[in-house]
Amino acid sequence: MTQPFSIAIHGGAGTILREQMSEELKASILADLEASVRAGHKILLESGDALEAVVSAVKVLEDSANFNAGKGSVLTNKEMVEMDASVMHGKELNAGAVAGVRHIRNPIELARDVMDKSNHVLLIGEGAEEFAFELGYEYTEQDYFFTERRYEQLLSMKEKGLFALSESKYPDDKKYGTVGAVALDQHGNLAAATSTGGVTNKKYGRVGDSSIIGAGTYAENGNVAVSTTGMGEYFIRKTVAGDVAARMRYLKEDVHTASETVIQGELKEMGGEGGLIAVDGQGKLHFAMNSSGMYRAGIDVNGNLSVKIYADE
Repeated sequence: MTQPFSIAIHGGAGTILREQMSEELKASILADLEASVRAGHKILLESGDALEAVVSAVKVLEDSANFNAGKGSVLTNKEMVEMDASVMHGKELNAGAVAGVRHIRNPIELARDVMDKSNHVLLIGEGAEEFAFELGYEYTEQDYFFTERRYEQLLSMKEKGLFALSESKYPDDKKYGTVGAVALDQHGNLAAATSTGGVTNKKYGRVGDSSIIGAGTYAENGNVAVSTTGMGEYFIRKTVAGDVAARMRYLKEDVHTASETVIQGELKEMGGEGGLIAVDGQGKLHFAMNSSGMYRAGIDVNGNLSVKIYADE
């Protein structure tokens, strides 16, 4: 008998405005979300490992300029791209993460290699890239990541001295740009992956929750896999991904109750806007958000595809 398997992905949560979303942009975003979740699901369908599925799904989003990760990453105060990513495999609680990398096309792949090919969990900056190049990674020039949209965003932020846009030219300028995936495979393994370009106009090597195991990413076989997206500083302080897992482990809450309690509870009261995706040990998917939207998609245990943007869908 085939074991249940499923996958969910997200492309960031926050203020996503219908009135500023052109049909062309909406179609492009929905197509990317579907391509991402199908890429991961194909691996699960072929009895592949959950970790390979989530990495494959996230890579599709990293390769799109529509999302704040990989190619679409936002720019720092010094007009550079600095990216963070992490992965976790639920079987033995193995994890890998990178932060502040500038010349790696797909940071999620490097996070996986930190898990598989080093004795460490988190590598940062030049050290992470040194490790990557020793493994044969291609040096990717910053020009690859540069987009006019992100440059316009940076100039607007600098002008106002902000880290979050007070007015929007694009439908998701006030979205917390992270991408992620969670999956259950046919062998009962849970895995999660998260990747981001961080926040526009960030300084001092700022790192958010996406590379922090237990805050942005968590996976534990038989329990849950979680990937978050939101205001990183709050998600770190509330250890959001780990909190969902703990509520399910100790309080025996289901994935819906645990996710909603965390996202709609103290995190929201603190001012932590955002959301998460989660999948439990039976393959039940859940999407939680306290914002007006979250780019998201899933293929459930019955093979049903859903692709959504707004909170009221």
